[in-house]
Amino acid sequence: MASSLHVLLFPFMAKGHTIPILQLTRLFLRRNATVTLFTTPSNHPYISAALSDTPTTIISLPFPQNIPGISAGVESTDKLPSMSLFLPFVSSTKLIKPHFEQALHNLQTPVTFMVTDGFFGWTLDSANKFNIPRLVYYGMSNFAITMSRVISHNPNLFTGISDTDEVIVPEFPWMKVTRIELGDKLNSNDVNNPIAEWMTEQIVATSKSYGLITNSFFELEPVYADFWNSKIGPKSWSVGPFCFSQKVVDQPNSKDQRTIQRPSWMVWLDEKLQLGNPVLYLAFGSQSEISVEQIEEIEIALERSEVNFLWVVRGETRNIKSRFEERVKGRGVVVREWVNQREILEHESVTGFVSHCGWNSVLESICAAVPIVAWPMMAEQPMNAKFVVEEMGIGVRVESCDGSLNGFVKWEELEKRVRELMEGEKGKEMRKKVKEISAASVRAVEDGGSSWRSMNELIEELQAK
Repeated sequence: MASSLHVLLFPFMAKGHTIPILQLTRLFLRRNATVTLFTTPSNHPYISAALSDTPTTIISLPFPQNIPGISAGVESTDKLPSMSLFLPFVSSTKLIKPHFEQALHNLQTPVTFMVTDGFFGWTLDSANKFNIPRLVYYGMSNFAITMSRVISHNPNLFTGISDTDEVIVPEFPWMKVTRIELGDKLNSNDVNNPIAEWMTEQIVATSKSYGLITNSFFELEPVYADFWNSKIGPKSWSVGPFCFSQKVVDQPNSKDQRTIQRPSWMVWLDEKLQLGNPVLYLAFGSQSEISVEQIEEIEIALERSEVNFLWVVRGETRNIKSRFEERVKGRGVVVREWVNQREILEHESVTGFVSHCGWNSVLESICAAVPIVAWPMMAEQPMNAKFVVEEMGIGVRVESCDGSLNGFVKWEELEKRVRELMEGEKGKEMRKKVKEISAASVRAVEDGGSSWRSMNELIEELQAK
């Protein structure tokens, strides 16, 4: 690719949105692109450290001050005291616009195109002002974004039925969905719903943008990728999985590497591997809000299941009782620090993953060939869980007591699903399937693979403009 390629990237201020963009940065750098990445002062150190081995230019733009309910210096959603503040947080990013446009004006090198987060619909106006094609990154699968849009175009689909009743999606008659699985997306026509009004703004901006960049690969969801591109648009280029842009750090195998201090949980996983003990990994992302009562049910399920487990906890989940950790000592580990999730999933001892089904986690699990106990909690996670369980057949679904999103899950239900995945015949079948899909993901990013070709087509098309 020609060295005249200059790409601008602007991720939303949340780890689940930022990390994939950091991976995408490396994909563009492999194509000899000049990359400029925009962020804010509090997020700059993390991004700078993550890309310290690259020539990426990082520009900080001032984050808005005096947002009601949000303290100064809070510039990412994982630092919010509650996700109820999400709307004022994301809405405030519009105030960055003049600083963003000033930075665009100051750039010395012509820009080929920009990739901005789907939550930054306001960047479309800036892109048009500077005659720069805007590509949108949502951090969602083709399946989730296509189903959401199709269902929103069928406003009477759920008329007269409850939130948990299933209906057939006309365009995909093999798929049944419930109102609860779509959440706020179904209320886009409700003018009194501020979230729906904000979402509609983003959808309109997306429809007027040049296209989408999607963290997926064609072989994973061909029906939905084709439907989006032929029936909805703008065009989506699947160029993932992004996580393959950087290799997992190898385990120490030389004298120099042996001097590197490995995290205690990785050493523990090594020990389990030597003993031939499979391990269940549990993590629910940085945004999930889990009650103390729900944590207690998870503890009971893990104790009763008798599986070996590694549980990464954040936020209020620090309330895990020390007595629990003492009772499971040797068989279970609770980690309260940041972890390299992909490194854990790639460890040979890990054979199951209890996940909230954020799309990054789903893809990392697929790439590592690890099946999933799906426990969605927010956003499009229920749709991702549906895709994992019903379409791919590489997971089992945890059901809440009342069938609702964020409903209470009893320990008996979680234990049942954990045993099903880790010990049952169904688990063996899912491991076989996910191994096949994992192999396809590797082929997609190799030279000549579908994602490799898609990236080439995208760059060539935009450089020709």
